[in-house]
Amino acid sequence: MMITLHQSPGEEKVIYLKGAPETVIPLLQKTDAIHPEKIKKEALDLAASGLRVLAFAVKRLAPDDQINSLENRMLEDFTFLGLVAMKDPPREEVKTAIKKCHDAGIVVKMITGDHPATALAIAKELALSKNELVVTGQELQIMDDAALQETVKTTDIYARVSPEDKLRLVKALQANGEIVAMTGDGVNDAPALKRADIGISMGLSGTAVAREASDMILVNDNFESIEAAVEEGRHVFDNLLKGIVFILPTSIGLGLVTLFAVLFFPTVEGVLIRPMLPVQVLWVNLITAVALTLPLAMEAMEPDVMNRPPRDQQKPFLSAVLALRMIIVALVMAGGTVGLFLWEYNIELDKGIDTTTALAEAQTMAVTAMVFFQIFYLLNCRSLKYNVGAIGYFSNPFIYLGIVVVLLAQLFFVYAPIMNRWFLLCL
Repeated sequence: MMITLHQSPGEEKVIYLKGAPETVIPLLQKTDAIHPEKIKKEALDLAASGLRVLAFAVKRLAPDDQINSLENRMLEDFTFLGLVAMKDPPREEVKTAIKKCHDAGIVVKMITGDHPATALAIAKELALSKNELVVTGQELQIMDDAALQETVKTTDIYARVSPEDKLRLVKALQANGEIVAMTGDGVNDAPALKRADIGISMGLSGTAVAREASDMILVNDNFESIEAAVEEGRHVFDNLLKGIVFILPTSIGLGLVTLFAVLFFPTVEGVLIRPMLPVQVLWVNLITAVALTLPLAMEAMEPDVMNRPPRDQQKPFLSAVLALRMIIVALVMAGGTVGLFLWEYNIELDKGIDTTTALAEAQTMAVTAMVFFQIFYLLNCRSLKYNVGAIGYFSNPFIYLGIVVVLLAQLFFVYAPIMNRWFLLCL
């Protein structure tokens, strides 16, 4: 409730009171004209229709009453003025955003200071909860921590809560292993915003204290922005994972090519026969691999990005299936490159070409083979769950731009005389 003290030019002293009906009604005068139960029923009917209800009352003081401080006797015998019901309808896009959150495995909970009936009506309008359970701040205050942890598992609507209640709710959810994002705009929201895993404050209506305590600020105060942030976050995570799944096997494959040579290849005139020289490995690793990896960051959003449950934070970044896939790809790349090198090297020797030239030409074959292995594997990494047709052949034109750049660079690498000298190639 809120109380204001006034003194008119005519020296009349007046106290005006506004607040929640259940707080104001006990302070009213008991008269036949104003019956508390009738006021309660009217307030409940208004709240049940989704309206926010305030009760107003007034008390006129004697001229000699002091108003420097409020005594208990002044907080009684108010004259009832009426109820004011206000509708603050949720934006149309909020209902869609909440549905997307539910589809994505995100539980949305309403924590409000409004009347329980108002909170339930709005929750029904937004399809926020599957049940009609509402817990009030008074009920929360008599629960111990263990009971509260069980309550938050099944209840999504909390009404008439205090700042302390909000903080306890965040702690209870975290104790259940949940990742909690808390929204708020007032000073009293700051403790819960600070405690949550992700504190989200309102940029337009939020106080400076709330913004300072939060991790993220919504510049448009729109809940839909939170859903959009989750969607974009999953998109970025997917593309980051694709980039890692692409770059690791290609780098490991290059390492295995050198390892095979060191372990199993012979030496000719004291020089080890290697499928690739260090400078050629550097070319593949820094030039072609980078040009092919960067376009994966531009990959389009996968169809199910908001229809999958949140990723378990306890699980490793790379699953066992992806790790096995990368090992197989690395072995195929290394084995294919080494095999083509030996095939070309032996063919050139059979033609009577000297060892140095045969080795250079075989190394050119090996480098080119590794580049083409990476190009074909890149197309396979565009999605880790769907085929290319499902995500669209041309949904990411940067992929083909990267491939063209790499092919042109490889042609320059093979045929330009200056590149032959720098990279010790011979045709």
